[in-house]
Amino acid sequence: MNTALSALGRRTASPSISWLMKTALSRPKLISLAAGFTDNATLPVALSRKLLTSLLSSPKTGQPALQYGTTAGADNLRRLTATHLQKLDGGHDRAHSPERVIITGGSQQLLYMTLEALCDEGDLVLVEDPTYFVFLSILQSRGIQARGVKLERDGLDLVHLEKILTQLKESGQLHRMKALYLVTYFQNPTGATTSLAKKAGALKLLKKFEAAAGHPLYLLEDAAYRELRFDNSADVPTALTLPGARDRVIYTGTYSKPYAPGARLGFGLLPEPLFTTVQRIKGNHDFGTANLLQQLLARALATGQYDQHVTKVRKNYARKARVMKAALAEHFPASVEIWESGGGLYFWARLPQGIATGVKSKVFQMALKNDVLYVPGALCYAEDGARTKPDNEMRLSFGSASEANIRKGIARLGKVLKKFVR
Repeated sequence: MNTALSALGRRTASPSISWLMKTALSRPKLISLAAGFTDNATLPVALSRKLLTSLLSSPKTGQPALQYGTTAGADNLRRLTATHLQKLDGGHDRAHSPERVIITGGSQQLLYMTLEALCDEGDLVLVEDPTYFVFLSILQSRGIQARGVKLERDGLDLVHLEKILTQLKESGQLHRMKALYLVTYFQNPTGATTSLAKKAGALKLLKKFEAAAGHPLYLLEDAAYRELRFDNSADVPTALTLPGARDRVIYTGTYSKPYAPGARLGFGLLPEPLFTTVQRIKGNHDFGTANLLQQLLARALATGQYDQHVTKVRKNYARKARVMKAALAEHFPASVEIWESGGGLYFWARLPQGIATGVKSKVFQMALKNDVLYVPGALCYAEDGARTKPDNEMRLSFGSASEANIRKGIARLGKVLKKFVR
């Protein structure tokens, strides 16, 4: 009998992260260096209890917080979010208007709705090679093609980006391209941070090819890990600070990573007509993000306690990153290339050519037998026929594992790798 499912329903595959999470939960002795969870020890239980108690202590503040809100989000949180981003960007105000802010149920919802608004089945989005593999799952489910742009330590390869845009123009496919997606801070999966010069170069190239495309080409900047840098060095400004950004840059961020994933709040700054379109789509999704959670974050931001909490979170992750770095130096073969990051939750490891790390590889299976789990790097590459997908890399997360388990997990994995790598 034929199924009643839609084409999207039939096409949508289970995200790879779901299988990795299930594997970790089903094996209590397994040390997971895979899922990019945050650290339980840093979750703001006492702070959230204090803020919620204050919020719910009076009907004047409690009743509105427990009522439906607006689709775009609570005005106070939209204003505070715009101010917070403007502060992070060094006071630039080119494109930080609260009227452009939409509050979502995590940044994942913003990414999904943006693709709903922009792309038809068969359209094309350019991504970093490698990129955030859950975003690749969204593209797959919606029937959107992806092309990978080579990634360097300071962001995407602009020469390769221009080459791909030229190829799309010459082959008559440029009209199907809608956006370039970049994870610009402490990238998931590699930890790379995109320089402002690379952001400017990418935006310039997109504008150069717009006439041939016949429509706007957007730069979608995913800054989910921006606030998790390890030191107080100057933050790289967002693409929002660049000339022409107001009409062409889609910015998405989250409070889940720096504050608490259980709060599940994300946000975006969008140009028109995307803002209005995404707002309408969100109205069909959920009428608006949970108002109580919005008011919790608004109080945390307004009182300065959000910034105090983020400072503690950064110090914790910086310490755990140092632990993983030391363990990698002690236990991994010298021929394994390690990408170290200045923030975020990940290290990226590249094995010598010819040594596979995929799910079906001997390395992955032996790692599982030794009770350690990582994300195979191949999962982070788009299905792009223009190149062979690399299969000799892995993503290692120090986010949720204890320091003891980081040491133990890297030691186990290093022991496995030494069987295959000299």
